[in-house]
Amino acid sequence: MMSRKKLFYIGFFIVLALVFYFALTLVIPGYGQRKVNPISYVKPFAFKNQDGNTITEKDVAGKVYVAEYFFTTCKGICPDMNNNMRKVYDEFNDENDFLILSHTSDPETDSVSQMKHYADSMAVDTKKWIFLTGRKDSLYKTARISYTIDDPANNLVNIDDQFIHSQFWALVDKNGDVRKIYDGLKEKEVKQLIKDAHKLLKERIRKPA
Repeated sequence: MMSRKKLFYIGFFIVLALVFYFALTLVIPGYGQRKVNPISYVKPFAFKNQDGNTITEKDVAGKVYVAEYFFTTCKGICPDMNNNMRKVYDEFNDENDFLILSHTSDPETDSVSQMKHYADSMAVDTKKWIFLTGRKDSLYKTARISYTIDDPANNLVNIDDQFIHSQFWALVDKNGDVRKIYDGLKEKEVKQLIKDAHKLLKERIRKPA
């Protein structure tokens, strides 16, 4: 049988190893977490915000952000979806490295002035929650290829016959990687997005190889 002294030393070193591991998780963001491959990577884009200024991928570089698609005249899922997005906004309103990008699905209706009107009605800080419009084909390509919130196969349909009406949100990390997709109509998934975003904010920007 193993002596008490040996048992003591084994237990001591196990506790020591656990304390050391816990200390590393506090000092090194992301240490010990299982690395998950990104779903996709955000490709270059250029859209107009509610003030008529051009926003590109360079303006969101180094930020954690949520991307969604909606349209201002929507009477269906959009009001509920953006009520849930407000919970995200309220959680991170004081966080400098977090943004929300709300892209229109209906740029023919949602001009810069229309997006400005909508943004004003939401009474939010548009430096933190940005409303974007632009060319329909560019907006839809970004939704499908970059954010993967709609089936890329839909690109094969004539652009005039297409309409994205999706409740899904993409969470993007500081490196421009889409880390996860969430259902913006489900409270449980909105809460999970908030938890995940807090974790991503602690991660460091990956240096180029």
